Amino acid sequence: MNLEPLLEHVEPVGQIPPVDSWDPQQVGEMDLIIVADGRWVHEGTVIGRPRLVRLLSTLLRREQDGHHYLVTPVEKQRIRVEDRPFVIIDAERNEEGWWLTTNVGDRLCLDDVHRLRVSDTPDGVAVPEVAIRFGLSARMGRNVFYRLVDAAEQRTTDTGRVELGLTSGGVWQPLGELSGEAS
Repeated sequence: MNLEPLLEHVEPVGQIPPVDSWDPQQVGEMDLIIVADGRWVHEGTVIGRPRLVRLLSTLLRREQDGHHYLVTPVEKQRIRVEDRPFVIIDAERNEEGWWLTTNVGDRLCLDDVHRLRVSDTPDGVAVPEVAIRFGLSARMGRNVFYRLVDAAEQRTTDTGRVELGLTSGGVWQPLGELSGEAS
């Protein structure tokens, strides 16, 4: 499928469109997969144009059925996502807290709205993720995870488990649970 008809209904620059409020009647399926490392593969070929990936990412939402769709006002196309559609590739700390950047250019502060949550990857490894927008989340990249672990502290939860995490935006952000021997 050619991507151009899907893209003709969106502006290439500006704010993220309100895809959560669009309810197109035309529905289909596209041969597009977002692999676990964040690459977008269309009809077997990696999309190598970062601006095109960014534009497509602004049209993405995850619906209550658990599927991911590229959405415009007139159509939506179901795509496949191996793990999470985005990857956190950078983190910086300032007076507000930790700011994260995704592989598609989203930037957000870890806070009460954008909280870290530890979940299993398709391979069964517990790795933090963070909510981004429209039901979408980003998996923490390994290099960013290690940077946050370097700044982390240990806390004992109400249930007696020992967690490693940090405070950002005034909220505790867990990076993972420590085994009994590690504490």
